[in-house]
Amino acid sequence: MRRKTTVECWKMSIEIGIDPILFSIGSFEVGWHGLMVILAVIVGIGLALWFARGAGIKREVIYSIAPWAIIGGIIGAKLIHVIDYLGSTYSSDPMRIFEQFFYGLSIFGAILGGTLAVFIYLRIRHLSLGHLADAVAPAVILAQAVGRIGCTINGDAYGTPTSWPWAVVYTHPNAAATTLLGVPGHPSPVYEIIWDLLIFALLWRLRGRLKPDGSLFLLYLSVYSFGRFFIEFTRVVTPAQINVGVLHEAHLIALLVLAVCVPLLIYRMRRARVLAAPSVEEEH
Repeated sequence: MRRKTTVECWKMSIEIGIDPILFSIGSFEVGWHGLMVILAVIVGIGLALWFARGAGIKREVIYSIAPWAIIGGIIGAKLIHVIDYLGSTYSSDPMRIFEQFFYGLSIFGAILGGTLAVFIYLRIRHLSLGHLADAVAPAVILAQAVGRIGCTINGDAYGTPTSWPWAVVYTHPNAAATTLLGVPGHPSPVYEIIWDLLIFALLWRLRGRLKPDGSLFLLYLSVYSFGRFFIEFTRVVTPAQINVGVLHEAHLIALLVLAVCVPLLIYRMRRARVLAAPSVEEEH
């Protein structure tokens, strides 16, 4: 059977020729990716307020933790990116970390950094993390889906070459997918958007049903990491990044999150059932 040529695959693919730069004023540029990140933050905070109200959490609590989550998320996102490119880029020129600081942010880093920052803040304020985390988990995963729209337009987090009919081809010279410009590839950000929406539906369905508090958030981290592990195989990774055989940095983080969250979730849920079960003396 004759294999399809690149031109034939291109004709079957979805072409994205949008300029990632929305507009510019002098040297100041506003891109689709940045705009969608801002929209994701707005969606996340807005939905967190709505879900928190349904869980009996005051809106002031959400307003107070939002700056911590944003700052922690940005630091975590940049830190994971720096670690990924430490040997090839940043070890020889550390000042490049602060040049284009908002370039190359990792969603895994944002999740873990934001979670850690909020955890520290709530410990300082002596507030419960589990109840709050469960309330905002659906908002967080939906915000992630919105943010990935920017990646899709920008050509960021682009996929490996493929001849599948839903492959995407980036044609604009400003697209982030410079090494595969004009080559049909997996729409990896779209895969993640679909996975995020499925997780949102799951979390919506299970709201208030999982005990003890914090179980829904642990489920969110576990299910997202599970899907991200497989989606990551469709992503292009350069030799400059951390690679362990066929595994990328995101694979390793996903495995670490699963190794921590899944056993913790099972242990906490089983312990909650044991504590909730009536003892023999109570039955008599």
